[in-house]
Amino acid sequence: MKYNFAVLEKNKIKYVNGILDKPKENEVLVKIDACAICTLEKRVYLGKIKFDYPFAGGHEVSGHVEAVGEKVKNLNANDKVALRLLNRCGECYYCRSGYDNQCIEAFKTKIHKGYPGPGGFSEYILIDSKSVFKMPRDLDEKVIAFSEPLACCIHSINRAKIELGDDVVIVGAGVMGLLHTILAKLRGARVTVCEISKKRLEVAQKCGADILIDCNKEEPTKKVLNLTNGRGADVVVDTAPVSETAETSIKMLGKTGRLILYSSFHPDKLVKISPNSIHYSEIIVTGSVNPSTSDFLRATRLLSSRLVDPSILISEVISFKELEYGLENSIIPENYRVIVKM
Repeated sequence: MKYNFAVLEKNKIKYVNGILDKPKENEVLVKIDACAICTLEKRVYLGKIKFDYPFAGGHEVSGHVEAVGEKVKNLNANDKVALRLLNRCGECYYCRSGYDNQCIEAFKTKIHKGYPGPGGFSEYILIDSKSVFKMPRDLDEKVIAFSEPLACCIHSINRAKIELGDDVVIVGAGVMGLLHTILAKLRGARVTVCEISKKRLEVAQKCGADILIDCNKEEPTKKVLNLTNGRGADVVVDTAPVSETAETSIKMLGKTGRLILYSSFHPDKLVKISPNSIHYSEIIVTGSVNPSTSDFLRATRLLSSRLVDPSILISEVISFKELEYGLENSIIPENYRVIVKM
């Protein structure tokens, strides 16, 4: 069957005609309903990170089943689904060691023949059934598209080992910062959000943040120390893509605290960290990248049960033909997710 998909180049996009075969025995043909524009696609579009061009972008995807291969179980035509498009090979050292989020083949998969990338900006996708997660038929496809970013944040929250009553500081109130806020509240934490945008702080409050710090008006480290009686935070999650915030984040931690460097930094700049501050306080500094299969499953369960509703994080819904406009609009700092309806 014939279909259209979009590929990204620096500051431009192109629509490509493709042909899909019938599903093989373990494959599923999915009609894409919605695809959110993520930071990855924005950075590829702006040329801030290097992938081979043209790049078949789009990985925060929902859709419904059109057809299944003969060995596919538990999926039927018209089922609503979430797709995990950053594929896992299941064979490399990291996949076999239980760290499939570190799969060395993840970005090498070519969903559309001849084009690297996850390929979610497309009318249809042919995909292995292991990457398809069934969702409730009455759940909005725009909400289902948040499965992947929510899964990323679940992975981060799990690495932070948040416990009941912990003081958690979220640096940055973009989409990922706010999803972290929602999840940290579900874990029973007192959540403080640091942000320079008044508008984003207002949204953070709606997402359940207990304390808001306007970094234009208050020094965040002093504020956090005051809030915790001089102890410092149990957990800090840095979601701001600015290297300098890493130094501030460490200073906000209390003894035995955990810092999650969630965002990647472009450009990557060195920061100053005192080895003794880590040694004597026994703080843990670690990163978090990509969800595991179990993280993705938990994300679909949270959305399916309505325990998490990310609708407040949708800034705009556009058509597939408006993708270039959507990419430009998604770059505006005040905007959250722009959703492409296929």
